[in-house]
Amino acid sequence: MILFRRTLVALFMLVLVVWLSGTNKVFSLKDDIRDFSLENDVSEPQLDSNENMNAYFGDLHVHTRYSFDAYIFGTKATPDDAYKYAKGDIIKHPLGFDMQLEDPLDFYAVTDHAAWLGMLPAYANPSTVPGKMDFAKDLHGLNDIENLTTDSLARRLGLFRGLITGELIAPTYNPIKLLKAYLQEDTIYGTKAYDRDTHQSAWKDSAEAAERHNDPGKFTTFIAYEFTSSGIGQSNLHRNVLFKNSIAPVQPFSIVDSRNPEDLWDWMDNLRAEGAESLAIPHNSNGSNGQMFKMVDWAGNPFSKNYSEKRMRNEPLVEITQVKGTSDSHPLLSPNDEWADFEIMNNRVASPFYSRPEGSYVRNAYLRGLTLESEYDLNPYKFGLVGASDTHTGAISDNEADFNSKAGIIDGTSELRGAIPIDPEFKKQIENSDMNIVISGFKTIEDKDYIQTTYTEWGASGLAAVWAENNTRESIYNAFRRKETFATTGSRIKVRFFAGYGLEDVLSQKNPVAFAYSQGVTMGSDIFESDGKAPSFLVWALRDSKRAPLDRVQVIKGWTELSGKTHEEVFDVACSDGNKPDPKTNRCPDNGADVNLKNCEISKNVGANELKTVWKDPKFDSSIKSFYYVRVLENPTCRWSTWDALKSGNDPRPDIPSVIQERAWSSPIWYVPNISGIRAANILPDDV
Repeated sequence: MILFRRTLVALFMLVLVVWLSGTNKVFSLKDDIRDFSLENDVSEPQLDSNENMNAYFGDLHVHTRYSFDAYIFGTKATPDDAYKYAKGDIIKHPLGFDMQLEDPLDFYAVTDHAAWLGMLPAYANPSTVPGKMDFAKDLHGLNDIENLTTDSLARRLGLFRGLITGELIAPTYNPIKLLKAYLQEDTIYGTKAYDRDTHQSAWKDSAEAAERHNDPGKFTTFIAYEFTSSGIGQSNLHRNVLFKNSIAPVQPFSIVDSRNPEDLWDWMDNLRAEGAESLAIPHNSNGSNGQMFKMVDWAGNPFSKNYSEKRMRNEPLVEITQVKGTSDSHPLLSPNDEWADFEIMNNRVASPFYSRPEGSYVRNAYLRGLTLESEYDLNPYKFGLVGASDTHTGAISDNEADFNSKAGIIDGTSELRGAIPIDPEFKKQIENSDMNIVISGFKTIEDKDYIQTTYTEWGASGLAAVWAENNTRESIYNAFRRKETFATTGSRIKVRFFAGYGLEDVLSQKNPVAFAYSQGVTMGSDIFESDGKAPSFLVWALRDSKRAPLDRVQVIKGWTELSGKTHEEVFDVACSDGNKPDPKTNRCPDNGADVNLKNCEISKNVGANELKTVWKDPKFDSSIKSFYYVRVLENPTCRWSTWDALKSGNDPRPDIPSVIQERAWSSPIWYVPNISGIRAANILPDDV
């Protein structure tokens, strides 16, 4: 008996250690791969390629009915529906209204949560094996047409919370349940929350949908999914994993396998060795509580060269903007940046707790990377930038004027988003139900009651953009890999960014872009020291013709002294309306653009269609490691919450922003002095 108890304790401690490490080794999956291309696929046609690159816009973060949360939120859209929408078709919102893009996108990726992929539709169907389980009865008929109303909110939110804490997420983090699964030889962790056949069937359908809709030269898709993991205290560590082509695993890696991102990278490396090339894109670092860009690895050890190279090999990009806020910088991190307060979401994802800024924002990560270079000759934070939506309806909503929700029924009306006063009868319904998972109460403003929710901080963002030879998987994926990417909040602003030592007269050339490619480097690259000279930067932005004119173009610089102390500075480098930056403040004067909050009309004949310049850093020091990236600002326009108010005949809610300045960010260019000894920043797979 004593021996049994000791054995039991030993097993418990083993599983506890595994849990704390983030790795559920007893539930590992085979790294089997397959080619998901369809029998009717043909080889890619001969395409005209632009050696000077075209700008392509898309979304790499899209959820459909196969994501457990999206289904609970009422989403019935399939991966096929999502791709049709991206190409310009109308699809239905869970509440029944039409959704359609103003302009189709160039590329799209459905990224449903790998954990419990496709399980919720199965639970909701009593004719399936998972649907016959006792706990699944509460889900039966959830998304039948008669239940797709706001009257179902309490039920949906209760189910969401119950599944998260009961059947789905909590067991993954619960060592007791892990031990039970181990003792029962339950290699996939508990049939109550997982069915392999259902999971693999949903993944196969998603992959084949990507294959069906991929149209080389016209529209590009990627087989993809979301690795949904969190650290201690609901610190967001989510990643989207994209595969280069039709070769992908038979089953994606999820938190059922491990919640440690380092294990994900090992899995990706193993797949790469077998012929399945992929990359991962972290997102919502703003909600990571400082965990996304730490200065130590998962186990708390200092970074190694191997760690740095592995991370850069597998994560060359980061999502800087999406519905749940912007991750450029935070006012507490960048007090001298007047625009660092843009669409800030201070809480962790799906949590009321504050998210620590340090280690949560990309500019801070870039600075930390320079520090690591100075101290250890490594840098795991030399990533490019993209934007995304994180829509859970299958349909990106990238226009503030037409923002219709992120989470289906849960935020599908202006009232639920907190943009307009709530109807008294609806307020009573909420008060008499259990909806406090997303609604923290009500706020009275000028005798009007508004829902208090974090949804007021959400926005109609964003887009991923690349410079690529043509609209094909290979060309766009290779742009991801070399980080010739930029992000926007939804406007299709085009941004060029080059650096070189012979670009002073680039704008006088017959073809400035071709000249810049031949004489310099582009965004996502390193520029190395050349005899102590200051490089010239070509900065070029073109407005979205359907959105507001441009206000200014900025270069954001970060650098580290030899002592390791870091600094940052914002330089306005091109101003609209013939204005020039003040050499003392490095700021453009206000161009006077304004917004009429009665009808959202913007100032006419103010702002620029195009801004371009050649810029040199006035504070350049050839011995100092540094990075530079571009931020483009539009003239102010109405925020989605203001549009919501005006459409319903209300005044804009006074305690939330009424206007925004849409923007774009380029990937950085890193300046590398000769003293660093670092001559190869990009860690690329051999075939890229």
